[in-house]
Amino acid sequence: MKNKFPFIALTLALIMTLLAGCSGGGSGSEGETAGTDSKAASGEASGNSGNSGSGKETIQFWHSIGGKNGEFLDAMIKRFNSSQDKVEVVGTFQGSYQETVTKLQQAVAAKTAPDVTMLERSNVQLFADAEVLEDLAPYMEKSGLSKDDFEEGLMGHSYFNDKLVSLPFNRSTPVMHINKSMLDEKGLSIPTTWDELKKTAEALVVKENGEVKRYGLTMPYDTWYPIAMITQAGGKFFNDEGTSVGYTTEASKTFKYLKELQNAGALYYPPSQDSGNITNQMFTSGKVGILFQSTGSISGLTQGAKFDYVTAFLPQDKQYATPTGGGNVAMMAASKHKDAAWEFMHWLMTSPEGAQQFVIDTGYLPFTKQMVESDAIKQLWEKEPNRKVAFEQLQYAVDTNKSVQWPQVEQEFNKAIQAIMYDNKDVDATLNSYKEEVDRILKN
Repeated sequence: MKNKFPFIALTLALIMTLLAGCSGGGSGSEGETAGTDSKAASGEASGNSGNSGSGKETIQFWHSIGGKNGEFLDAMIKRFNSSQDKVEVVGTFQGSYQETVTKLQQAVAAKTAPDVTMLERSNVQLFADAEVLEDLAPYMEKSGLSKDDFEEGLMGHSYFNDKLVSLPFNRSTPVMHINKSMLDEKGLSIPTTWDELKKTAEALVVKENGEVKRYGLTMPYDTWYPIAMITQAGGKFFNDEGTSVGYTTEASKTFKYLKELQNAGALYYPPSQDSGNITNQMFTSGKVGILFQSTGSISGLTQGAKFDYVTAFLPQDKQYATPTGGGNVAMMAASKHKDAAWEFMHWLMTSPEGAQQFVIDTGYLPFTKQMVESDAIKQLWEKEPNRKVAFEQLQYAVDTNKSVQWPQVEQEFNKAIQAIMYDNKDVDATLNSYKEEVDRILKN
């Protein structure tokens, strides 16, 4: 697939348009949704770089963080710009992760790409394969940094073709959010296995006149959660050769398990539109006892919950396993301001005022050992232990959906989820058809 970027750019733009119609609106493409528009800390900008009016060298940073978190990002950029007199960063919100991918492809073709960009971790390989991302290893070595300074569970989408092409930034993982007050009323323990989860979810159900008034379990419509469960059952999303899906019985087991819960009224599977907000509101309003959702939702759930709210690892089947989500940052190979771009990236990684403060502000995961060992993060975890759970779960992080064709495969996976969870299609027949289509895609 190397050096085929113009073709990929044309086809993927169409694919992303289709994906927009399939998006669950929950945690996004294995991560956070971008939210609403956010203006850059230094003003809106194009992909051009140069010198600012202050004499600083200007670099462009494209990102996908909007809403309140976008305000925290803007504040972080302002802190960097005020911290030194050499580099001025202009941060520009480009829309969702998918929209940023499409715009970046167009900018690469037009030679107007930014110096630094955010990429949802599953999209990094697309640009790495096209050889348009800078190898960060020499910059790391010169700055005295190494991969050992970063949390291993968040580095799964940083190395491609023996090059370090991206570093973690706004990263997350799904966890189990629990209304412990509800469990305590029933004398139930926090489930740690699929079997325990099934019994607990069924025990929490409340029905009136045959209608379910309270559910045991819910989760947003998203590929993130089935992927987690498939890996918990011992499967891989792709085989080691990347030529086919890496599971058969594990996917069947996952969806049959979910359908059993759904048919019993124990699982509420939401409509695809705005599913994240729907499931969060159900949880905070006491209409469901257990929620699978991103660690990025902890702050909002804490504010909304009027009960004893705790988090826990996603339950295991054969093993504990969780995917990760969110965005990485990368330097574009065509940047004419690479040293300045690295100065910004290095500050993000190492300064307490950089990504560490952004993590504290937003709820994303600390991604360097320096952050984890800092007094600020330790104090945060002491105050909000729910946030520490997500970090501790990283020991079971897996990234098995690596493929340059992932956007197309994800589209097909969404179709399979819809057919099974909404249309009650036969699980095995649906998955067999899905596997055939994915194998065709991966061979092209």
